[in-house]
Amino acid sequence: MSTRSSGVFCRTLVAVTLLSCAGFAQQAEELEVVRERGDVPSTLTVEQARVVVDRSLAYLIEKQHENGSWGTGALDSTLEMGFSVETFYAWNLSAHGVAVLALLAAEETPERRATLERAIDWLCSARLPKRGSNWDIDFIWTALYGFVACTEAASDPRLQAPEFQEPLRKRGLEFLAQLEANQVPTGGWAYYDNPPYSRRPKWATSFCTALVVPALVRSQELGWGTEQALIDRSVAYVRRCGLPNGAFEYDLRPIPRVSGGEHINNVKGSLGRIQVCNWSLAAAGVPQMTHERIREGLTAFIEHHKFLDVARMRPIPHEGYYANAGYFYFFGHYYAAQAINQLPVEEREAWHAKLRPHVAKTQRADGSTSDFMASSYMITASTSFAALTLSLGLEAAPASSSATPGEGQ
Repeated sequence: MSTRSSGVFCRTLVAVTLLSCAGFAQQAEELEVVRERGDVPSTLTVEQARVVVDRSLAYLIEKQHENGSWGTGALDSTLEMGFSVETFYAWNLSAHGVAVLALLAAEETPERRATLERAIDWLCSARLPKRGSNWDIDFIWTALYGFVACTEAASDPRLQAPEFQEPLRKRGLEFLAQLEANQVPTGGWAYYDNPPYSRRPKWATSFCTALVVPALVRSQELGWGTEQALIDRSVAYVRRCGLPNGAFEYDLRPIPRVSGGEHINNVKGSLGRIQVCNWSLAAAGVPQMTHERIREGLTAFIEHHKFLDVARMRPIPHEGYYANAGYFYFFGHYYAAQAINQLPVEEREAWHAKLRPHVAKTQRADGSTSDFMASSYMITASTSFAALTLSLGLEAAPASSSATPGEGQ
């Protein structure tokens, strides 16, 4: 199966070609219907966004298994046969962490609360994934999003009873131990290792590192014993990935990989990384991360959004212009919403209104969505990211962290 987006400046079309491999026909049926670019409004209201959120959450509620999990935890696409068997379980558990975040952020109903409690129970009791092979360390995704989910849930006023706090703390500390053991010498985290292979990996990315920094700060507030040196190294890694053009490197290089043209470290290839790194550094209280820098990153995200559109649902990683990959899409939108909520309250609604259509336009009739594959873990993660992105803009909420950007705003 392959998808191509034509008319970058005029329209976004999704064309599905069926290949002769087993299972591809079913994946093709799950793809969105062809959508003309002109059908997408420039803004959406809070009320319209709430409808999309409700559909996303209804899908998650419907698809949750009796044990509280989602998906399969096994290979369910022939396009991903090169990974370790353990990796599919790790991806499924990390997607589960994103679903927990979506339910935590949602306006509560009895049905959503019951779904959340089952999800937390499975998050805290499921087997922890292990390193899949010498190079495939995708279990780090579980440590990252599992840790974020545990800190977020443990901070929720609704979940302060011992029956929630004790399992969340125990599992959170287990994820923290994995992060401590696998932080690379330069301070970050990622999902592969390079030869010569070693117990402590050597490769990290800006976005993996950035997404967990605010949770590390929060874990200190929870009294989980997170060492300040661990946080300082991760913040330093993200900062060092910053480039003069406002982009963030994919991974830290002594000589930045910017060679002109359609390079991944061009702003147009860094649209999602800019948002998560800006949000992360602002939440960590880095003075240089001002409101103006956050605005510049969001302006670039909206202005160059077509490069995310054209990459979405392409099955080959980094196949899009500026090496954009399909799975940049919802990740980038969620952290754009987080970045928006670092701005003054009176500015947020205008930004959220511009962001919402790009999430709403992807929703399928059953409430689900995806940006890369029809694999169960990816549908769970994408649908959860979509709900999270829109939920963050449903109210004029305060910033997600008590830290505020520095002077010169």
